[in-house]
Amino acid sequence: MRVKAFAALRPPKTLVEQIASPPYDVLNSEEALKMAGEKSLLHITKPEIDFSPMLQDSDPRVYDKAVENFALWQEKGWLVRDSKECYYVYAQTMGERSQYGFVLCAHCQDYAEGKIKKHELTRRDKEDDRMVHVNIQSANIEPVFFAFREQKELEDILREVSAGSPEYDFRDENGFGHRFWIISDDDKIEQISRLFEEKVEAFYIADGHHRSAAAARVGQERAAKNPNHRGDEEYNYFMAVCFPDDQLQVLDYNRVIRDTNGLTHAQIISLLEKHFEVSCQGSETYHPEDLHYFSMYMDGKWYKLKAKDDTWQGVSLVDELDVSILSKYVLDEILGIKDLRTDSRIDFVGGIRGLGELQRRVDSGEMKLAFALYPVSMRQIEDISDNKGIMPPKTTWFEPKLRSGLAIHTF
Repeated sequence: MRVKAFAALRPPKTLVEQIASPPYDVLNSEEALKMAGEKSLLHITKPEIDFSPMLQDSDPRVYDKAVENFALWQEKGWLVRDSKECYYVYAQTMGERSQYGFVLCAHCQDYAEGKIKKHELTRRDKEDDRMVHVNIQSANIEPVFFAFREQKELEDILREVSAGSPEYDFRDENGFGHRFWIISDDDKIEQISRLFEEKVEAFYIADGHHRSAAAARVGQERAAKNPNHRGDEEYNYFMAVCFPDDQLQVLDYNRVIRDTNGLTHAQIISLLEKHFEVSCQGSETYHPEDLHYFSMYMDGKWYKLKAKDDTWQGVSLVDELDVSILSKYVLDEILGIKDLRTDSRIDFVGGIRGLGELQRRVDSGEMKLAFALYPVSMRQIEDISDNKGIMPPKTTWFEPKLRSGLAIHTF
């Protein structure tokens, strides 16, 4: 894979906790307004919060404010450019588990050629919105989240670098740890570039499908407009944090349903038994124990569902995913939910919130049913991506989310 070091814009260490923020798509505008302090990057990534009354995020005045704030943060010294091109190491800690990745620039052409592999469909309108932000700033303000198949020599470098004192070391509002190191040694930079080129055959998008697509489109557009285009200009690259796949944990992504499609609870159980072994667990919370096991919460009771073999044996990699089994045999066949993207009767809950959140939303009367799934594995994601498969919506949940504002790539 083609990668390069870059001279990041980033906060002085004394300001990093004030500037670093959650990604733009994790918070809605109201939540961002409540969270954003004076120096928060949210004034750049969600600048609609600077207007009263708040404007739509697609309003041209919002885009203008993003540019204004980005320039202001640099003028005030809240974002300062490194004096040379570097690689960086970013570590995230959640509980007892830490993951270490390289902050680098990937090549837009590798996305176009399918070497940067996706497993989700993107929406053109969301790509277009991200393209505007990249174009108006001539920058990748927020990184995308990539995985690559484990590679010993690169992981040795991650261990070596992270043994030193970090440039940044802080915890966010969720208690997740964030540490950040700078790799400025020319020999080490050359070694990293060479190892990625020789040893890493693909990047897998874990989070940031729309940002990846938008960045690649911006690179292609700028190349087309440059009569002297060479392929090594800075606009050919976009910023990513790349983690070895053996360090990543995928969390479950669960479903809550607003109604029973006119069915009684007894009828739902009877219909489920056609494709699942169903056993009631009573009030005891049941966590799915393996692939093809599901948890259902209904009418104050938890149920264990085990998919029968004929629902997943002999089918495609995508069709054997638990989200596909649930969608086909429960959401569609029983509850009449045909399109996960557009049906207002379904909502999605990231596994970080726990099964207690599913129970709360049903017990409150807001929802009638909840389903929890066993999380997909990185190997499933990679195998499906390698075969150009597309996962159903809301299949993967990665946590912790990358913190924005630790490094910014400009071109």
